[in-house]
Amino acid sequence: MHIGFDISQTGSSKAGCGFFAHAVIKSLLEIAPQNQYSLFPSFGDFYFDAGMPYKNPYLGGTYGPRHINLEVASKFWASPAVEAALGNPDIVHANNFWCPTQMVSSRLIYTFYDMSFALEPKWTTEANRVGCFNGVFRSAIAADWVVAISNTSRDHYLNMFPHFPEDRIRVLYPCSRFIDSSNLGRPPKKLGSLTKEYYWLSVGTIEPRKNQRRLAEAYARYLALGGEPMPLVLAGGNGWMMDDFQKHLSKLNIEAQVVMTGYVSDDELIWLYRNCYANLYPSLFEGFGLPVLEGMQFGAPTLTSNATSIPEVAGKAAILLDPEDVSAWAQSMLSLASDRLERDRLGLAAREQASSFDWNFSTVALLKIYDEALASKKRCVVS
Repeated sequence: MHIGFDISQTGSSKAGCGFFAHAVIKSLLEIAPQNQYSLFPSFGDFYFDAGMPYKNPYLGGTYGPRHINLEVASKFWASPAVEAALGNPDIVHANNFWCPTQMVSSRLIYTFYDMSFALEPKWTTEANRVGCFNGVFRSAIAADWVVAISNTSRDHYLNMFPHFPEDRIRVLYPCSRFIDSSNLGRPPKKLGSLTKEYYWLSVGTIEPRKNQRRLAEAYARYLALGGEPMPLVLAGGNGWMMDDFQKHLSKLNIEAQVVMTGYVSDDELIWLYRNCYANLYPSLFEGFGLPVLEGMQFGAPTLTSNATSIPEVAGKAAILLDPEDVSAWAQSMLSLASDRLERDRLGLAAREQASSFDWNFSTVALLKIYDEALASKKRCVVS
């Protein structure tokens, strides 16, 4: 079959959506090379990466139309003739929240990540909220099939759009993008020297939904209660609505103990996961929670949120906590810091839990969805 695949967010600064699309297309190219793949470096009018694509990291695919800026890309993707311009692929798979509505014969598969933008305005910007909702709303009208990344996301989607046929939405769990679990990684140069197994780690874009403010408060309380003074490493790029975060750290008097790495490479992230005392992930809302799974893959003992989809990922291999309970987080950190045997037990359980998520399984399931979509009538055509 001819598969058109949105890779617009898989550039050098990719986050959750980009990591999902990157891992899926790599796996598709490896498992089903007999298909024709058109890879779209721009997709729609919501997201645009001017650096896409200087290099083609995907062997076996052909890049579709390239655009010099968002204005040009928007005009292209709004065209009634866009399907023909793409070469009339059998499948068009959307991965960046935006959703086309002009597909007359191509089966449109839409990846749905989460509904956080609609549930809490404080978690994102107005522009992002409007863009995300517009794409998800259009998918409820025009998508032939929806791929949800967790049961939680599936349920949220159907609650929001009860008219969407339940038999055309499937759960496809993401998996770690790291293939080799024995990779040792390399320490981030810009961090100087970190003592192995003597730092707390939290991975994620610095933004309200990831809950770094409360984590900082929990860390401050942990130190005030006499906790081992291991530094707290926050690994992730700057997001939005957190411009005053450094001031927050200063008010808590922990600015010197908190290390902010900014965006790190995959090898650096592997080293951070593998060598942390524990991985802390207090997110308020997740469609999946990839940093939990990736940390577990490298044996990181994990304290994480009990909210939304995260228990689906963590299973019984992590300590699950209310993401808004600062005291509970501080006490759990104190307990774990003083119990090396429990820390080691969690590390072993983490590896076992992570092994149950496999890209081969997920990719085969996705290919079956593609086949089923081609064998079914289109839901509707919206002009």
